Amino acid sequence: MGLVLAPPLAFASPPAATPLPKDSIYGIPTLILRDQQNDVFSFASLRGEPRLVGMFYGSCKMACPLEIETLKRIEHAIAQKRPIPVLLVTFDPTVDDVAMLRQVADEHHVQTPQFRLARPEEGDEGMLAGVLGIAYRPLPSGGFSHNVVVALLDAEGRVIATTDASGAPDPAFVRAIVDLEAKR
Repeated sequence: MGLVLAPPLAFASPPAATPLPKDSIYGIPTLILRDQQNDVFSFASLRGEPRLVGMFYGSCKMACPLEIETLKRIEHAIAQKRPIPVLLVTFDPTVDDVAMLRQVADEHHVQTPQFRLARPEEGDEGMLAGVLGIAYRPLPSGGFSHNVVVALLDAEGRVIATTDASGAPDPAFVRAIVDLEAKR
C-alpha cells in the first residue's frame, strides 16, 4: 500500500476570529455575567448585533426605574423596526442576586432575551462603568449616588451614541438607533 498524503489544509488551524476594533468596549477584560434567568454569558459574547447597554442597581427607587421605563419607551419609539436588545448590568452585585434581578424584571415587565438584567460573576463591573461614563459611589444609607448613561453599541461593541435615559426618549438617540438598524 502506498503512502497517502493529506492535503495541506487538512491540518491547518481554523481561522482566528476577526479581532475586535480597538474602540470596542467588548475588549475590556473578561466580564462574565448572570442574567435574571440565571443564564451565564460573557460580555464579549454579545458581539454580533447592536444593543443598548447601561447600568443600574435593583433597590434604586428613583433613577434606575426611570432608566428602565425610558428604555421601554425607546423600544416603543422604534417599534416599527426590529427591537434592539438591552443589557443593564448592576453595580451592586452583592445585593442584586438572580432573585433580585428577576424581581426587577417582573416589576417592569421586561424579559430575556430582549431585555437582560445581569450581575457580574467574574470581572470588574467598575471597568464597564468607566468606559460607559457611569460614575457611582455607595452612600451610608445603603444606596448609591450615580448618574445614568445608556450607550448604543454597534455590532462590534463601538459606542455610537449615548443618552441619560431620564424620561422621554431623546429624539437624536432614537434616530441613531434607527440609522444603525437601517445599515444592518
